[in-house]
Amino acid sequence: MALNNSVIGGQLAINNISNRVIIIQVFISMFLCINFFLITTFFMKDIFYTTMRYILFAITLLSDSLFLLITNVLLILSYFSFTIQVWLCVIIYIVLSVYTFVTPVTLTAMTLERYVAICIPLRHAELCQTQRALHFILIIHGLSSVPCIVILSIFFASAITSFYTQSRICAVEMFIFHRWQGHLRSAISQLFFLIMSITIVFSYVQIMKVAKAASGENKKSTWKGLSTVVLHGFQLLLCLIQLWCPFIEAAVLQIDFMLFINVRYFNYITFILAPRCLSPLIYGLRDEMFVNALKYYALCGLYKKHSTACSFIRF
Repeated sequence: MALNNSVIGGQLAINNISNRVIIIQVFISMFLCINFFLITTFFMKDIFYTTMRYILFAITLLSDSLFLLITNVLLILSYFSFTIQVWLCVIIYIVLSVYTFVTPVTLTAMTLERYVAICIPLRHAELCQTQRALHFILIIHGLSSVPCIVILSIFFASAITSFYTQSRICAVEMFIFHRWQGHLRSAISQLFFLIMSITIVFSYVQIMKVAKAASGENKKSTWKGLSTVVLHGFQLLLCLIQLWCPFIEAAVLQIDFMLFINVRYFNYITFILAPRCLSPLIYGLRDEMFVNALKYYALCGLYKKHSTACSFIRF
C-alpha cells in the first residue's frame, strides 16, 4: 500500500512538472512572436534604427529573445535528462552568461539616455548620435562579458582536459568546483547590482528635480520620462534578482527536492520570463510613435485583402 502511494505520488509529480513545461512553452512561444513582430517593426521604419533609444530598445528585444530561446532549450534538455558534452555546454554558457547581463546593462544605458534627454537636452544630440550606436553596443557587450570571463578563466584553470569530453546535463553548477567560486560569482553579480542601482536612483532623482521645475508640455514629457525610469528600475530589479536565484535554489535543494522544483519554477516565471516581457510593455506599447507603427503594419498585414487604403498611408 505504501509502495502504491509512493508510485502514485511520483506519477503526480511527473505530471505536474510536465504541465509546467507545457505552460512555459506556451508563454515563451507567445513572447517570442511578440518580440519578433516588434523587431520587424523596428527595421521597417528608418526613424527607429536611426534613433538611439530605439536602438537600445532593439538590443533588449534581441537579447531577451536569444536568452529565452537558449534557456528554453536547456529547460527541455533538463526535463528529458538529455546530456551533452561539456565543451558544447561551455559554448552555450558563454552566450547565456553574456546575455544574462546584456539586458540589465542595456536598461541602465536606456535610463542614462533618458537622463541626458531630459536633464541635459543640449548635449543629447551629441552624446546619443546614431554614429555612436556601435560603440555603445560594444561597450554593453564588453561589460556584460566580465562575469563570464572571470568564471570561465577559473574554470579553465581548474578543469582537466578529459573533463571537456564528458557528457553531462548542461547547468551552470558544473562550472563551480569550489565554494569560493560561488561566492565570487555572487560578489560580481552584487557589484553589478549596486552600480546599476546607483545609476537608476541618480537618474530618477535628477529627472524628478527637472519634472518639478518644468511646466506645460515639458512637464508632461518629463513625468513620462520619469515613469519610464521607474519601470526600467522595476525591470532591472527583477533581472538582477535572477542572478541570486541559483544560490537560493542551492540552499533549498538541501532541504527538500520537490520544494526545490517549485522554487525553481517560480523563479523562472517571475525573474526570467517576467522581466523579458516588460520591454514590449515599456517601449512597444507606451511609446506613441512605436504604437502607431505597430498598428499600421498589423492592420495592413491583416486587412490587406479587404482594403487597399493601407498602401497609400504615410505616417
